Amino acid sequence: MAALITRDELTAAIKAESVTVVDALGGAYYAQQHLPGALALAPADVDAQAPALLPDRDAAIVTYCSNPACPNSGQVADRLTALGYTNVRKYREGIQDWVEAGLPTESA
Repeated sequence: MAALITRDELTAAIKAESVTVVDALGGAYYAQQHLPGALALAPADVDAQAPALLPDRDAAIVTYCSNPACPNSGQVADRLTALGYTNVRKYREGIQDWVEAGLPTESA
């Protein structure tokens, strides 16, 4: 199970440009709304797309999905860890918490 990151920690990391944020919902959900600078990587696509999207296996990566009930962020984080990524954390509260806090999002 991936270590967790808080909204405040994630906000600071995004501002410092010290993290790669991964939207584990992908598809239409990603196109509609995602965290600033997030890359789309759904669970089914991790094995095929991670090497190209995330070439540095030691970089800080944070996965998220919609809310704590959504399993995608954990699935993506666990699979990345299994593939040898060493610094993967999960923003369990997801985009719902981010939006409710009034923080900015992007759309495709």
